[in-house]
Amino acid sequence: MSAGPVERHRRACDGFARVADAVRPDQWEQPTPCAEWDARALVEHVIGFHEVLLLQPMGVRAHRPRTGPAARWAATQRALFDALTEPVDVLPALTTDVLVHTWDLARAVDIPPDLDPDLCASAVEALRARDLPRDSGMFEPAVPVAGDADPATRLVAFYGRDPAWRPS
Repeated sequence: MSAGPVERHRRACDGFARVADAVRPDQWEQPTPCAEWDARALVEHVIGFHEVLLLQPMGVRAHRPRTGPAARWAATQRALFDALTEPVDVLPALTTDVLVHTWDLARAVDIPPDLDPDLCASAVEALRARDLPRDSGMFEPAVPVAGDADPATRLVAFYGRDPAWRPS
């Protein structure tokens, strides 16, 4: 039996936490593949999406520390999964967002992203049925990759990330 949306989101969030926990204090200002965000801002973006799309609508307050991006994410994740028992409509899209931003954060600090291949494959399959609003400025054009690329590479490339991106 395959995992449901809540469990898939938990797995994606656990992967994001693993990467955030590995960021050294001197790496939070590192640039990310998202040109407008450094590593700290990227974590705050992921926190913000969870706050606006899930926590606030559920009436849940995350008791985050004022500083420490990894600790702030941990508090967000704890509050979310203490309250989230049933899937909500935005969860699959948010799971994909977490996967892509896990890759972004890992690349920014030059550690292996180790994205869950099953989650990435499911996200890629779901994306085949729709197109991203690339003209909105939120998404770059898809980056071409080899037909036999692994699911994580296909996912980030679909979202306009260059799989070969490295911090300068």
